[in-house]
Amino acid sequence: MSERVIGPRSGLQWVSLGDTGSSCPAAKSTVAAFRSWADSFLTRPSDELGRDGPVCPYVRPSIRRDLLWLAQVPAVEPRPVWVRAIFRDALEVYPELPTGNGSSTSVLRAMITVFPNVKDYTLIDEIHAEFKSKFVERGSMFGQFYPGCDQPGLWNKEFRPLDAPLPMLVVRSMMTTDFPFLLENPEWTDAYVRKFAPTLPAHVRSIMVSRLTSRPGAWVPAYEVQPEDECSTSTR
Repeated sequence: MSERVIGPRSGLQWVSLGDTGSSCPAAKSTVAAFRSWADSFLTRPSDELGRDGPVCPYVRPSIRRDLLWLAQVPAVEPRPVWVRAIFRDALEVYPELPTGNGSSTSVLRAMITVFPNVKDYTLIDEIHAEFKSKFVERGSMFGQFYPGCDQPGLWNKEFRPLDAPLPMLVVRSMMTTDFPFLLENPEWTDAYVRKFAPTLPAHVRSIMVSRLTSRPGAWVPAYEVQPEDECSTSTR
């Protein structure tokens, strides 16, 4: 089903990835580039990943259920004030995205904003740093992707899962497996606990108690969940 939503402040339009009716050649090119990366990297195993399975086990079911939403910002140097308006919109729009199956809480949904012509990724990092806490507070995650992004993987610190062919900022649902990504900031950890405390897996509760009552540098191991249960477009 073809659906689209428009940000009220920015006017940016997010379109479900399954919408093939766009008449804009540039938009079609961006969608094609994203699909190519998803097909060749995200949905496939990697020897460098550090675990079995595809780099992101949730992208394929998200695409199959038409729960990925994509917009493009075509400017080479987009105005920061406009980009901030875009993500103020995203804070409000993401929780209300249609899901196509009657559910308003599907964790497979992701909102992908692509900057296909940006070459200086400083703005991507700045917006990510400025808005991450705002999204986490609302129970979502906010990730930055771009060519050469050096953020390490969770299972293999030498792996660079956010090194993508397109500059992107991605909003997705927070999941129980995000605990290691939220430890560095007490506000993020607090948001995680508030969202998941009633249903935390025993494994995570044990890790959390150990982490919060031991030395600050305590190592937190990664763990896996079934891909149909939760969704992440962050592939760390």
